[in-house]
Formats: sequence, structure tokens, C-alpha cells
Amino acid sequence: MKTTSVHPPQTAIKAGLFNCHGCSLLVRRPSNAFTGSVRCPRCNTRLHIRKPNSIKRTWALVIAAMIFYLPANLLPVTITTYMGSTQSDTIMSGVIYFMQTGSLGVGLIIFVASIVVPISKLIILCGLLLSVQKGTSWRPKDRTVLYRMTELVGRWSMLDVFVVTVLVALVRMGYMTTIEAGPGAMYFGVVVVITMFAAMTFDPRLIWDAMEKNDESTTC
Repeated sequence: MKTTSVHPPQTAIKAGLFNCHGCSLLVRRPSNAFTGSVRCPRCNTRLHIRKPNSIKRTWALVIAAMIFYLPANLLPVTITTYMGSTQSDTIMSGVIYFMQTGSLGVGLIIFVASIVVPISKLIILCGLLLSVQKGTSWRPKDRTVLYRMTELVGRWSMLDVFVVTVLVALVRMGYMTTIEAGPGAMYFGVVVVITMFAAMTFDPRLIWDAMEKNDESTTC
């Protein structure tokens, strides 16, 4: 029998192609041009083979999100005043309050959106960054799916801030009861925005670069 060797598919880097970050146009790199000097002919965005300093920028944003996540959970998110008495609630105490008052579904939704999702995003981004830096080729498809999920569900972490905004706008019972947003809501909003930018800054193509290098080393 005649055996045929299977060659790995040609990548965009080997073919001298750029993928525009602005409009996703595939652009051929001129032979006399260097990285950073080529611009997209459609949207005039400066083109790069990979997002510049993707790992460093993502690490900086992830660390910043971790720092802001502490006051977001320790400081009160809502401050309720009823007939002269004031009560401050953090994210977790608000979840416990909804569950104790019979609103189990609302409590679970806020717990998942405000506790589980942000922590999961930070853990996944840290794992992706470490795997890229170590050059591992472990399950690249699964890691890419994790990144896409992180990028997709990250914005839903803003649900807790949305609930606080609605409560502040709707709960106006004369001078009897008032609800105000606490400092924790501001910090939590900052965490959500930073993690969204962190997911946007990370370049998932770095996951597959390790696969290409390993394929080249095994074929040599």
C-alpha cells in the first residue's frame, strides 16, 4: 500500500496574510513592508499579525479587575432608608435576602450573574494566559470555546448593577422609603467593564500558535 503524508494546513502567517481587527478583512502583506506599517485598505486600521502586547495587556486588566472585585463585594451595593432606619446590603447579603423572602429565582440569577460569572471569567482568563505563556497544546478547541463563552456572557454580569438602577428609579414611596446605590455598585461596574476589555484584549489565536510550533517540531 502506498502511504500518503498528511501535511498541516497552511496558516495565515505562513501565507503572508493579515486579519484586520476592525472589519475582519483578510489582507495580503506586501513583501517589502514590516509589521505595523500596513493598513487595512477598507477601514484604514493598522494591521498586526497578532494583537500587540496581548498577554501583557490582558494580565494588567485581569489583575486590576481582581483588585476592584474586593471592594465590589465588601462595600454595600444598595443603601435603603425606611422611616429613619438605614440598611446597607452587599451583593451577597442581597442574594441571601431574596432567598429568605421567597424570591429564590431572583436570588439565584443575581448570584450567578454577580458572583459566579465574574469569578469564572477571571479564572478562565488566568488559565488561558498561563497556558499560552507555557506554550501548551492541551485541548486547544476546548480552550477556544471557553474564551468565546467568556467573551459572550461577560456583559451579563452587569445584571446586578441593572437591578440596583431599576430599584433606585422605581422605589419612590414619598418620603417613607428611599433606595440609593452604594459604592459597591460603582466598583462592581468597573470590574465588569475591565473584564470585558480583558476578554477583548486577549488574542485567542495565540492558543493555536503553540499547536503550530509543536507540529513543526514533530515534522522536523
